[in-house]
Amino acid sequence: MNLRPLLLAAAIAAIPLAALHSAPAQARGYVSINVGIAPPPPRYERVVVRPGYVWAPGYWRWNGRRHVWIGGHYVPARRGYAYVPARWRPYGPHWRFHDGYWVVRRR
Repeated sequence: MNLRPLLLAAAIAAIPLAALHSAPAQARGYVSINVGIAPPPPRYERVVVRPGYVWAPGYWRWNGRRHVWIGGHYVPARRGYAYVPARWRPYGPHWRFHDGYWVVRRR
């Protein structure tokens, strides 16, 4: 009896099962931009509560020459996480932009 085809079939069948049991990726991108011009104050945006979604407020994005307003939008909520919105922070004589991200909610 030749076991080679049986072993090959078992190995091929095990590959998708291994993918199902892999740990979820915990990637977080980091964007940082330094600009010498302070951003204008945030614009007012009317927000309507949408169950299952979180509001990501708008922010001023630097396009290389000036600040451009990017309107807010809804993001699907993630159970156990809190959304930290995009923001500008002073950094010495410049301003540094930090993109929005999710953090684990503390209990």
